[in-house]
Amino acid sequence: MAASLILKSTRFKHRIDDSKKLTPKARFLAYKEILKKAWVGVGIVSEKTIDRINIRNATRLAMEKATKSLKLKPDFLLIDGKIPLTIESKKSYIVGGDSKSLSIAAASIVAKVTRDAIMCGYHEIYPRYGFLRHKGYGTKEHILCLMKYGPSPIHRVTFNPVKTLIKFKG
Repeated sequence: MAASLILKSTRFKHRIDDSKKLTPKARFLAYKEILKKAWVGVGIVSEKTIDRINIRNATRLAMEKATKSLKLKPDFLLIDGKIPLTIESKKSYIVGGDSKSLSIAAASIVAKVTRDAIMCGYHEIYPRYGFLRHKGYGTKEHILCLMKYGPSPIHRVTFNPVKTLIKFKG
């Protein structure tokens, strides 16, 4: 999951920061405001593709999809981290960009809220895994569910706890 955006305004009522630093409520309020004040693109890569091409290449692919899905073509790209994109555009790579750039922070909020909403949808399909609570992150609860039920169809087989579980049971 990745998001790309072009801000129409840099003035926000709600706090825009690294999505991991915001509470779920603060993230959602910021998300709603961001959607009104930016052109937004989202890129999603499936778990099967991640398993096939690896997490780094899947992250690059999701970032490129998000950028290409924007309504407008950006003049300049600010990229969180050091994952080289193949998009022909001037760009700057910023390690820890979601704490240093308003637009990268806003994109991180869009990506996180979107991903969390998808995981809540998966909770409806696979309720015994507790996606509503941990959103698919490698928490103790999630690992215990994997040990108890095995992987669901949406789990990445290259995700270490799943990979280890498959080797152990196989």
